[in-house]
Amino acid sequence: MHTAPANDVSFPQGCAIERLTLTDFRNHASFRLETNAPEVVLVGPNGAGKTNVLEAISLLTPGRGMRGARSSEISRSGSAGGWAAAASVKGPLGDSHIGVGVDANQTNNARKVHVDGDLHRGQASLAERFSALWLTPQMDALFVGPSEERRRYLDRIAATSDPAHIGRVANYRNAMRQRLSLLKTGSADVVWIDALEAEMASRAVAVAAARIETAARLDAAAARGVTEFPRARITVKGITEDWLNQIPALEAEDRLRVLLKEERRRDSETGVTSSGPHRSDMVVMDRARELSAASGSTGEQKALLVSLTFASARMIKDATGCSPALLLDEVAAHFDPNRRRVLFDEALELGGQVWITGADKSQLRELADRADWHCISQGSDKN
Repeated sequence: MHTAPANDVSFPQGCAIERLTLTDFRNHASFRLETNAPEVVLVGPNGAGKTNVLEAISLLTPGRGMRGARSSEISRSGSAGGWAAAASVKGPLGDSHIGVGVDANQTNNARKVHVDGDLHRGQASLAERFSALWLTPQMDALFVGPSEERRRYLDRIAATSDPAHIGRVANYRNAMRQRLSLLKTGSADVVWIDALEAEMASRAVAVAAARIETAARLDAAAARGVTEFPRARITVKGITEDWLNQIPALEAEDRLRVLLKEERRRDSETGVTSSGPHRSDMVVMDRARELSAASGSTGEQKALLVSLTFASARMIKDATGCSPALLLDEVAAHFDPNRRRVLFDEALELGGQVWITGADKSQLRELADRADWHCISQGSDKN
């Protein structure tokens, strides 16, 4: 079933997808969807593949997408092993055709990125052409889970305005792994260890500075609030970030380099790098109540996730001039009718295309006359 929006609505002004094509992606052997609507609703029974469609869209942005899956986990069971997700999109640079995937005969499972027919190295070109944010049931653990998940969130938002940020994070981690490997083997190559620690310190300060700036922008955007939802307060905490708030960057770099040298023995014994931005954390609080999100109830955490997501969307729009697409996976079941209406209305007002999934049509009745509806059944779009 395919139901076009009843109202005469214009195509989104922010990031949007006009055509999405999937091949051997999760349970979708072959999937194609075309739309020109600002809101797209995917309905169908659990297990039909609604979330898989949103995951495919999320993979058109840098990173591992909304599930954090490895490439080898994505290909359809029974397929030759490859998979692909491609879309005609509208974004900061206008109209583009982008795609990601893995060839069936690949041995390393490294994702290939195609932009307008050309093979691109790395994922920075994706960030330049399309951005998306998502709300999923699995994100409930963001505030109470490992700090690594919150760092990834902050880094992903930072990369939307500075695609090189992800590369700096990767370079820092690569130098950290090499240093730790040398320390664990008892290497006497002090010159090489010195060089790795200098590289780590340089990258660490750059990464920390980007996180501080991103958290500050998120906090300013969150202060504007979302009707019926609590306003979030966002900060970033960590030894490198704390130094940068007090001393110049070069001094912070020198201080971290000295600290890394001092901690060599301990790091070699524990097998863990004790200090650096890999231990930093994004802290989210209820602005009015000064209550940490980690201390709130499940309902309060879900509401703060909405506030954080909307703040992220506003920050991206301010930085790039183009609102991200929003992927809302099964969110309707978690909020009362009034909050659902506010969520849908204000998501649309952000300017990017909104994709919404649900198994219960009655929980999406606010969208009955204005969205582009698609019924997903057994890995297909029943138009």
